Amino acid sequence: MPDAPARLAQIVKAYDVRGLVGSQLTEELVAALGAGFVDEFGIRGDLVVGHDMRDSSAGFAAAFARGAQARGADVVSIGLCSTDETYFASGFYDAPAAMFTASHNPATYNGIKFAKAGAQGVSLDTGLAGIRDRAAAFLTEGLAEVATPGSIRQLDVLAAYASHLRDLVDLSGIRPIRIVVDAGNGMGGLTVPAVLGEAAGLAALPIEIIPMYFELDGSFPNHEANPLDPKNLVDLQRAVVEHGADLGLAFDGDADRCFVVDERGEAVSPSAVTAIVALREIARWREIEPDADVTVLHNLITSRIVPETIEAAGAIAVRTKVGHSLIKDVMAETGAVFGGEHSAHYYFKNFWGADNGMLAAMHVLAEFGNADAPLSELGRRFSPYSQSGEINSTVEDVPSAFARIVESFQARSTFDELDGLTVIGTVSQDEPFWWFSVRSSNTEPLLRLNVEAADRSTMERIRDEALALIRG
Repeated sequence: MPDAPARLAQIVKAYDVRGLVGSQLTEELVAALGAGFVDEFGIRGDLVVGHDMRDSSAGFAAAFARGAQARGADVVSIGLCSTDETYFASGFYDAPAAMFTASHNPATYNGIKFAKAGAQGVSLDTGLAGIRDRAAAFLTEGLAEVATPGSIRQLDVLAAYASHLRDLVDLSGIRPIRIVVDAGNGMGGLTVPAVLGEAAGLAALPIEIIPMYFELDGSFPNHEANPLDPKNLVDLQRAVVEHGADLGLAFDGDADRCFVVDERGEAVSPSAVTAIVALREIARWREIEPDADVTVLHNLITSRIVPETIEAAGAIAVRTKVGHSLIKDVMAETGAVFGGEHSAHYYFKNFWGADNGMLAAMHVLAEFGNADAPLSELGRRFSPYSQSGEINSTVEDVPSAFARIVESFQARSTFDELDGLTVIGTVSQDEPFWWFSVRSSNTEPLLRLNVEAADRSTMERIRDEALALIRG
């Protein structure tokens, strides 16, 4: 394949592989990536491989396994699973792993998320570039088998995964609650009945689950499995109100992200969830190590309430770039007990530093299930500011858009280039606080804008001004 480097450059992103099935991502490419993964990390033992319910996922997982076996790895196929189930297997069995999923992307996409042993992240800076380059060489020169190719065996980890999460968050003593869960035809349809129900043979919890779209279907017949887009929450919001439920949960396609809806059908922001879970994790780790410093991560898009909450609890708030593999690295570097992102990725020290939407949902259920107030009151406590939500714009000339923003705002703000461009307004008696972030997507050709301000009118004014500059 003479154009292998160029083709791989299209699909290997900052912290995963993502591309269109057939035209960009093929079984030949995937097999080469499997071989490249094994050689890059010198894997000579178990390699966990899991996949979601997309039509192409099982075939890609098998092709990857063939490439990995050819270079000497012993593949442990865990079959249909959520991404955080793969991280569980990687952590629990201390083995590297690959998960086939395109997360929330449409059915025409697929991809790979990699982990080193112990569910450690893999990004361009920590091995993904090497995997890409080795795969390109295999595609160009041929994929030769080692003298002793690896084996393959099947392993079902769902029951062990569910039991592990139940051990981390005890829901057995909460008051009886009714929840609606929208799995979006994704892997939540497999994991929710196992973790929150009795499908994995665990004891019943005081939780009544009203299921929506639990049928595994990679064509996503009801709506895209992307709860970050408000239109994909509409069915859940309506169902919560119609059923008189206490709250609703929505999972993305690979079920590693979870979004929360209160009893009125209104979304509880991921920033509010981050603050709620942060307080629980800070308190839990304080019981374990009363005198130790406790660190919690939040990415630069989360609400200002998140670092305020962390610091008010006496912990250290660390601001990070966006991206799951990048945040996993910072979790390891800082020893953070928890980390949260605006996109509803939540990371836990006691889950090998990996992200787990189900675990975050369980924390919300535990907090709500041990309180007398409705979830809307809890959400309101941690949502004092006005946020725009993420607004995407297709922009061909990104440097020019950034230059327009700097020129327009330089007299009334400071700038931060940690990840894209963050503009922080100068607070005065006449100007309430505001900030906004503009950053390029790591997976799509978009500029993403997020705005927050002390009040709605200020947020809307800054939002509209920033959007006009971005779109030129």
